[in-house]
Amino acid sequence: MNHRPWPAPAASRLPVLVASFLGSGFSRVAPGTFGTLAAMLPGIVLCRQPWMLCAAILLASAAGLWAIPRASGGADHGWIVIDEVAGIWITLLGIPRLHSLAWPPTLPSVLWFVAAFAMFRLLDITKPGPVGYMDRRHDAVGVMGDDIVAGLIGCLLLRLAGWVIL
Repeated sequence: MNHRPWPAPAASRLPVLVASFLGSGFSRVAPGTFGTLAAMLPGIVLCRQPWMLCAAILLASAAGLWAIPRASGGADHGWIVIDEVAGIWITLLGIPRLHSLAWPPTLPSVLWFVAAFAMFRLLDITKPGPVGYMDRRHDAVGVMGDDIVAGLIGCLLLRLAGWVIL
């Protein structure tokens, strides 16, 4: 179910805006994928300074843990995509030589970004092992946790791919 919380009382709009990553989760088609795409641009910019990307991951994770119970009571509605934001940003940390990527991105770095996106979405959709375990929690920690774990697995797989390829 894609429960839409609008119109919401003014006091509860901030948690909804945070949980939906400024409304990007309200896409009628594939809100999780759309939310992940919306997170890619700031993620790519943040990749120039990996410490800033790490700080953004912590901020998005904390914001999600705060917003989800307030916006949805802890339920994982389709429009909640702040978890995808944290997850894709974690996955981006796995791109080899992240700190030395050219700006603007060159074809090789674009391919790493595409691989990160595809890997994260595959892990988030299929929910293997620990990702599925977190997803079954049905609370804010589970909503955020499955994407954080998917991001960690994606990060590790990208590191492994970089080690093999490069």
